[in-house]
Amino acid sequence: MFPPPLVVGFDLDMTLLDTRPGIKATLDALAARTKTYIDSDLAVTRLGPPLGTELAQWFSSAQVPEALAIFRELYPTHAVPATIPLPGAIDAVRAVREREGRVLVITGKYEPNAKLHLEHADLQPDVLVGELWAGEKGAALKEHGAAVYVGDHLGDIEGARVAGACAVAVATGPYDVTELREAGADTALADLTEFPDWLDTHVRSLASDDDSWGSTVAVEGVRPSGRAEAISLAETRTP
Repeated sequence: MFPPPLVVGFDLDMTLLDTRPGIKATLDALAARTKTYIDSDLAVTRLGPPLGTELAQWFSSAQVPEALAIFRELYPTHAVPATIPLPGAIDAVRAVREREGRVLVITGKYEPNAKLHLEHADLQPDVLVGELWAGEKGAALKEHGAAVYVGDHLGDIEGARVAGACAVAVATGPYDVTELREAGADTALADLTEFPDWLDTHVRSLASDDDSWGSTVAVEGVRPSGRAEAISLAETRTP
């Protein structure tokens, strides 16, 4: 029996990267450009939802599209150089690679800017998909076969649920471990430094389950329902 390939998805902001200093600097530059008051310190405490949601706190609905365009123009200069990987991020991605797995980054961020961040941090995923939030992330995770999704926000847990993936939450964003567990995370970690050990345990568990299923089918001819049947060797192969 052969287990399916390991595919792990990661959120970006406050999961892999601490983008708060860069976003604050960009918001301050936006405020100066547009002569609009923005409490950037407050704004960076609630990262996660689409940027337009935050800008709507400071601009009228008619002004938001222009403010969004200016923010994206300012972002590469002000945000990317100021952003650093969060503790354990490099090792978390490496842990997936060492198990011959594929790495996805599914983020709500504008995709061209997300790509700049990942290049600057030397974190190169196999797949990057931007501008998806909460349950919308589930479709991308499903499309690319992700069995695990790692994020810091309740919206990331929702995305994992939609995809039928294991929801691994990290308490590096706006929620602590207890809140993440109560929101339905399958696993809640303090940060990504704990991820490689969790992944080891998770992969071993999957391998054990797969071996048990293979033995049951090949030796006993019993399907998971417990119903004994005559099963040919061809039918014992993983679908």
